[in-house]
Parts: sequence; C-alpha cells; structure tokens
Amino acid sequence: MPSKEQKLDFTAILQGISVWALPVLIAITFHEAAHGYVAWKLGDDTAYKLGRVNFNPLRHIDPFGTVVLPTMLLLSGAGFLFGWAKPVPVRFDQLRNPRRDMVFVAAAGPGANLILATLSALLYNLAVFLPGTVGLWATENLINSIVINILLAVFNMIPLPPLDGGRVAVGLLPRPLAVRLAAVERYGMFILIGIILLSSMSAHYGYDLNIFSRVIGPPFRLLFSFFESLAGL
Repeated sequence: MPSKEQKLDFTAILQGISVWALPVLIAITFHEAAHGYVAWKLGDDTAYKLGRVNFNPLRHIDPFGTVVLPTMLLLSGAGFLFGWAKPVPVRFDQLRNPRRDMVFVAAAGPGANLILATLSALLYNLAVFLPGTVGLWATENLINSIVINILLAVFNMIPLPPLDGGRVAVGLLPRPLAVRLAAVERYGMFILIGIILLSSMSAHYGYDLNIFSRVIGPPFRLLFSFFESLAGL
C-alpha cells in the first residue's frame, strides 16, 4: 500500500501535469499548424492535403517526442524537459518564391507562439476574477502558457537547422553561406541532443556548460518581462 508521502508525490505530479499539458498541447499545435497554413498560402499545399493545417493536437503529436520522452524526463527529475512535435512537411520548391517564402514559413511557428503568449497574458487579467480552485488552475495554466510559448519561440529561433531559426538564416544569408548552413540540417538534431546532454551532465560535476541557458536566457527574460507587464503580474 502506498505511503502518505508517495500519495502526496503522485498528487503533486498529477497537479503539475494538469497545468502544463494543456498549454504545451496548444502551443505545439498552433506552432505546427502555422507552418502548414503559411506554406499553403504561399503555394505549397502538401501539409494542407495531409490535414496538418488543423488545430487538432492529435494531428501534430509525435508519440515519443511529445508524450513519452517529456514524461520520462519529468518523472525522473532530470532537471530539464525536451521534446518535439511531428514536423509539418513543406516542399520549398513548391513555394512561389522558395528562398523568400521559406523565411515566412519558418518564422510562422515562433510567431504563432508569441501571439499565444500575448493572448494568455491578456486572458490572465480576466482569470484572476474566477473563484477558488478554478481561478487558481486557470491562472497557473495561463502563466505556464506564457512560459512555454516564449520558450518555444526563442528556442526555435536558434540559427541551427532544422530549427526554424536555422531555416530563416538559410533564407537570409548570402547563397554560399546559406548552402553551408543548410548542409548542417542532417546533423542538427544530434547536435541539439548532444548539447542538452552535455549541459545536463556537466552540472553534476560542478561545471557550467549550459549553453542553452546562455543563449536562450537573455531573450527569454526580456520577453517574459514584457508579458508580465501585459498580464499585470
């Protein structure tokens, strides 16, 4: 029979999931749908035909990257969360102006996240008037929505393919540099996972090699300060 402490831990885990799951699902759904929508409007209907220009989270969830891995990291107390959604397929050669339009398609995801953060901050001003536990649950969801949407926007704008920032950079850089950066895409995910693991492991040995906190931290804090003011926090 589980002890009282174990029951409390399990309750705390469920509480944590209940105020994070909805913001995360909405954030990744709008992020991916925005990519597909902008690509569709700019000439590539690949995502549209596959039903990915859709606000149904099930269309965008990657079973392992969106559910299993983040849950394992949360339950293990790893100290960081990492995951991904099912990428929206885009045929850049089908875009009316591939080099220019690639920038708009890539930027659409982080742009959608910033719009969601704005809406969450504005709704927070109303949620504080909800009574009791309903109000507490709603305000926690909205604060977490601001956090996760800022993180997604900032993280995805790191100029490393296959992240959105990498594709924006490929579209904006002079062609010789763009070709070299685009060639990194096949290794990009391995580089990201390696940096995350290095950052996590180094902390256990007393070293500060958390590259992501140094890259993401300043823009995150700047944006969060802005949305704090918008929410009246």
